[in-house]
Amino acid sequence: MNILGGYDIEDFTVGMNATFSKTITEADIVLFAGVSGDNNALHINEEYAQVTQFGGRIAHGMLTASVISAAVANKLPGPGAVYMSQSLIFRAPVRPGDTVHATVTVKEIFTDRKRVVLQTTCTVKGHAVIDGEALVKVGSRQPAAAVQAELDRIRIAAKSA
Repeated sequence: MNILGGYDIEDFTVGMNATFSKTITEADIVLFAGVSGDNNALHINEEYAQVTQFGGRIAHGMLTASVISAAVANKLPGPGAVYMSQSLIFRAPVRPGDTVHATVTVKEIFTDRKRVVLQTTCTVKGHAVIDGEALVKVGSRQPAAAVQAELDRIRIAAKSA
């Protein structure tokens, strides 16, 4: 693990997984609309949304997908990871009050490039609402070990002087 508690490339095995969960609130939807500028009536106008195919308001797809980002940032790979890409397939709507469970699973490891491919899935009540795949860049213990070795060499040289 790195100094922030995230995984280094040497820590990964195919199949490793982690989940982060969040209940999508009314406040989340309103704040996301304000921050993103996405004021689609499907998200903020109940009267309009009731006459659509969804029969009521739904959360923004990208708000729901942001739970994947939280799983990547906080769980696997965790702190220090850099998102490089994310594909998303929206399978079902998420409504205010739904709890979204984002699971990330290591699918491929590219040790030489310090990159990991993650299968990403969001579920609500056991049903997939988003599927996708992420490419994430991570760190390595090797540079940290080289830096530590150099510091040790300097300390030894200083003691000898």
